[in-house]
Amino acid sequence: MPGPTNSLVDVAGLAVGHADDPRLRTGVTVVIAETPVVASCHVMGGAPGTRETDLLAARQTVGAIDAVVLSGGSAFGLDAASGVQAALRARGRGFAVGDVRVPIVPAAVLFDLLDGGPKDWGDDPPWRALGRAAIDAASTRSVPLGSVGAGRGATTADLRGGIGSASVVLDNGVTVAALVAVNAVGTATIGDSGHFWAAPHEIGDEFGGLGLPHPWPADAVRLRLKAAARPGTATTLAVVATDAALTKAECERLAVQAHDGFARALWPAHTPLDGDIVFALATGAHPLAEPLADRVALGIAAVEVVARAIARGVHAARSAPGDALPAWDDLWVEEPTPPPLVL
Repeated sequence: MPGPTNSLVDVAGLAVGHADDPRLRTGVTVVIAETPVVASCHVMGGAPGTRETDLLAARQTVGAIDAVVLSGGSAFGLDAASGVQAALRARGRGFAVGDVRVPIVPAAVLFDLLDGGPKDWGDDPPWRALGRAAIDAASTRSVPLGSVGAGRGATTADLRGGIGSASVVLDNGVTVAALVAVNAVGTATIGDSGHFWAAPHEIGDEFGGLGLPHPWPADAVRLRLKAAARPGTATTLAVVATDAALTKAECERLAVQAHDGFARALWPAHTPLDGDIVFALATGAHPLAEPLADRVALGIAAVEVVARAIARGVHAARSAPGDALPAWDDLWVEEPTPPPLVL
């Protein structure tokens, strides 16, 4: 079953903040850890834009991070992490080197520069300021979904993308959750329908409750790619978190398996045009009683929450005047049926 908010903040000790610029149609999302958390990552897309991800390999020195940044803006958006890093340093956070502290803030970016909106930021790109604003907006209470933060300018092949999140509480009491910025070169829905590829993982009606289409569309797997698909023009970014106690190497394995959630919810995924990446975080609050079996369960749960979060991000997106693509609810939400007339 999902946690209380069905979002990443169901993992105690994590907060999520968004900031976006409606005029430029871009934004930043930050995940902040109350105290440094063990983390790793795995990249499977062919066109990633990242910062500090090499440091997350199990063989590297730093064992924990302070925050993760997901940003629009392509390579320009990597500057968002500088804004977050500066804000954390002002709070006394960071890896201690003598009397200096260096906050460890890995980041990844998606491409949203062709989704309308001006590109006239001149010599002052907005992402550093958006990073600071996102950290100031961080909350442990809930995670706004859809066209917010890093999802503001996100798209799929045929619909608006956006920020999605989901969680699950396992029988052993461990929570696994995901936060995803969906900006895929492919589709999150099946054929020309509003049914989501992730439908088998849906809990209740968290992304419409439509289930799978029947009959199955004959052209369901026909490729529908972004019209402007070129290297670096897409990318889906995910953060998977758990309150289980994991090592850095175990977090990396969790990130590897969580990528299966992309394949469950997007067609296609991990293309040469995407920069798909999963960050995996472990707060360590719950030691695993049966480490091997529990890690298998964690991996399965990670796949599920990533798939659900992707569908929720597209389902929650909303369109604005001038957007290049419609939102899911522009096409698939029916007008409510009026109640019967009682005489």
